[in-house]
Amino acid sequence: MDPVTTNIHDWVPPKSTIARDFGSASHTYNPAARLQRYMGQVLLDQLKEGLHQAQSADGLQILDLGSGTGWFTGQLASIPGSQVTGVDIAAGMLRYARSANPSGIRWIEADAEALPLPNNSVDVVFSNLMIQWCRDPAGVLAECRRVLRPGGRLLVSTLLEGTLDELREAWHRADPGHQHVNRFESEARFREQAFETLPDPQLAIETISLDYPSPLALLAELKAIGAGYKGASRRQSATAPGRLRAMCRYYPRDGEDRIQATYTSAWLGCRLPD
Repeated sequence: MDPVTTNIHDWVPPKSTIARDFGSASHTYNPAARLQRYMGQVLLDQLKEGLHQAQSADGLQILDLGSGTGWFTGQLASIPGSQVTGVDIAAGMLRYARSANPSGIRWIEADAEALPLPNNSVDVVFSNLMIQWCRDPAGVLAECRRVLRPGGRLLVSTLLEGTLDELREAWHRADPGHQHVNRFESEARFREQAFETLPDPQLAIETISLDYPSPLALLAELKAIGAGYKGASRRQSATAPGRLRAMCRYYPRDGEDRIQATYTSAWLGCRLPD
């Protein structure tokens, strides 16, 4: 395995890189976003199950933080009485989301670590697979708490350490000394951040395996959603074909000559006191 860094966020690239990569993937994202749709649907189901009739005078104010293509933003806007704001750091994603969703949704290009929203201004923060790209997840959680009203709900999904370990190990054997897979926070550290920042957070962990016809298909899916390796140590030129073939040889296969990719998935929920 690759050596463990002392600070998991030392590898996090500039926010401009994250915005560029995800913005460039806006038109290929939705067809490839199998995991993102599943994890976001879990959040959406949790939200709908917990909705109550009492709303503020300006309706149910919902913030979709890291709204991406707006796949779930539009569904949030269909909740009766809701007023929805989609926030994303990627201008390309916001352009796509505006064109693909009904009018009436407010879109803001902004950094999740410094939200341009007033204190106590939203009833729900919904954030699907965004926080793992942030250098300061605790700061993002603190921003969510700041903008939530008393009694407000936070629903977050993320990926944790153990995600894509098969790909990480195959690349380590094929190209030792170079990183090819993004790093993810440990469950223990993410849990610590949640309990330091939020009142009575609830954290659920699930290991999800998705199958692919080949390691190349996995790489293609990661590229299509903008989630390729973003660390500063990535090579600026294309990976040599020999290294790529070696990685494919080292990747473990099941009995049907397909591969599995593991995602350590987490859902974080919290309700602020009234």
